[in-house]
Amino acid sequence: MMPDMAVSAHVVKPLRVLLSEGNSTSAREAITILGLAGHIVEVCDPSPYCFARFSRFVAKFHRCPSMRDDPAGFLTFVEKLLAARHFDVLLPIHEQGFLFARVAPCLADRVGLALPSFANYRTAHSKVGFSRLLDRLGLPQPPTRIVESESELRDAVRFPAVVKTSVGTASRGIWFVRNDGDLEGALRELNGQDLSIRGAFADEVLVQEFVAGTTEKAQAVFCRGELIGFHAFRQIAGGAGGGEAIKQSVSRPEMRGFVATIGRELAWHGALSVDYIMADDDTAPRLIDCNPRLVEPMSAYLAGLDLVSLLLRVSQGEVPASAGESRAGVRTHLAMQALLGCAARGGTRRDIFRECWRLLTGAEPYADSAEELTPVRRDWVSAVPLTMVAIFLLIAPRRAAALARGGWGAHLLDPKSIRRIASEDFYNG
Repeated sequence: MMPDMAVSAHVVKPLRVLLSEGNSTSAREAITILGLAGHIVEVCDPSPYCFARFSRFVAKFHRCPSMRDDPAGFLTFVEKLLAARHFDVLLPIHEQGFLFARVAPCLADRVGLALPSFANYRTAHSKVGFSRLLDRLGLPQPPTRIVESESELRDAVRFPAVVKTSVGTASRGIWFVRNDGDLEGALRELNGQDLSIRGAFADEVLVQEFVAGTTEKAQAVFCRGELIGFHAFRQIAGGAGGGEAIKQSVSRPEMRGFVATIGRELAWHGALSVDYIMADDDTAPRLIDCNPRLVEPMSAYLAGLDLVSLLLRVSQGEVPASAGESRAGVRTHLAMQALLGCAARGGTRRDIFRECWRLLTGAEPYADSAEELTPVRRDWVSAVPLTMVAIFLLIAPRRAAALARGGWGAHLLDPKSIRRIASEDFYNG
């Protein structure tokens, strides 16, 4: 049974919205929500075959420079686009928010845009900065040490542990170390990162105690530091690259309070998402990561809360009233993640075929679950990427990890591009 979708009580004229990338699952879900609301969606992305190309809801696609390899060129492209065409809202659905926050005062008079100050964005974007913020606010996180060298890391690790670089998206820069072999492998990768003679230790590295439990995510929209929309979901089944294949919405008043505290401290403006662990020992949630953006908003939408609509209103300078709670117990899934996850866990062609059949027939574990990423009935073109992924995995199931990494491309940041954007001489207005 399909859950009821969010219905906004705030009726507005269709807006012209520019999405700053079109290759992430978050962007693809936002496109569906915007399209169903009647908004005019345009997308810029460096890949000519990104998800956004396969949607009837995208009015125009703009191929742009890579933000990772050429952040100044990407910014110039967006500025020219804003000058040449009218847009009501610029929606930084992924890490483009880092770049736009850096130059937000120069964009503010050209387009609606909801972002906090660059300093506060950097705090939320950095795993080290977020950990220090949690310490300052007295909010729960796993026991954590911040290290600056290989020797410090070796001294800090107590198995099992989690090692994290200061910056990373989609589980990049995260290692689960359970023994000496895992640790040596993590150190080789850390030292092999071409950042400086110190590798990843050119920035700080986190070492956290491993907490057994279930991963959940909280999504929020803020208006000038005040929380106006909140949704949380639990991972039921994992996909590839740390993503969720099956989710279920949950009610988490305690997490709502924690996220509200974070947003208030950072005077947050726009979207913010926080990952946390519900520990097996039933203690308080342990906060483990922060994404200064809206992550896969369809779960909230299908649970009755349209966070994208709230974000558009905040971007236009409105001050919306706080939205009601989303419904708990709404189960959703991403078929593409389910197939990639099946293959990544060593699934054979037969296993992948069986997973395809379960998805098509709505058999367990997909009974009473709604598809998030590929809304075929409303947007038939969206079936093309899913079909291609299914065929690819049936031919070469062992290539699942390589296929999943294709989504971690030129539309994302790396440490070098982050330093370039943050440098004093990056932008002259």
